[in-house]
Amino acid sequence: MSQRFRIGMFFLIPLIILVDQWSKLLILNEPRFNALPCLDGTGGCGHIELSNVFDLTMVWNRGVSFGMGQSEGVMRWLLVAMTVGIAIGFTVWLFRATRILTGLALAMVVGGAIGNVIDRVRFGAVVDFLNFSDIYFVWVFNVADAAISVGAVLLFVDQFLMSRQEKNSAGAEAKLNGEDAQ
Repeated sequence: MSQRFRIGMFFLIPLIILVDQWSKLLILNEPRFNALPCLDGTGGCGHIELSNVFDLTMVWNRGVSFGMGQSEGVMRWLLVAMTVGIAIGFTVWLFRATRILTGLALAMVVGGAIGNVIDRVRFGAVVDFLNFSDIYFVWVFNVADAAISVGAVLLFVDQFLMSRQEKNSAGAEAKLNGEDAQ
């Protein structure tokens, strides 16, 4: 990965954070969502139906992902620390990444993680509002969650599929050159 592309990935991180925080600000400032009373339990959370597949629904997520592992008090801060630690580790990895897909995936995960950490520090919970639901499940998330999810899938593809392909190519090349593939 070229130095120029790597620098571009470091611009992608704040872009994801800005889009995430901007979209959450729009939700928090929309009276129909009743966001702050919903957070402190003095009012219900709002909902705007857009279609039979996609709605905007105010949800405060105190958990890790998709509402799992709800945490408050000390656990909230442990979750913040853990997320910041992962973001730092992935940023270091981004500095060392050699493949473009690795860099893109890591930048998406880091940007999304920081976007959600900002909410967790400010409110003790993450603002979720993009609601793709049907009869069987409810899936409410935000821009940061989407960046993390897409980044994780890209990272999986890159690390397990692309690296395997590189090993196979190196092995085939070594055989052509009459070398041992190790």
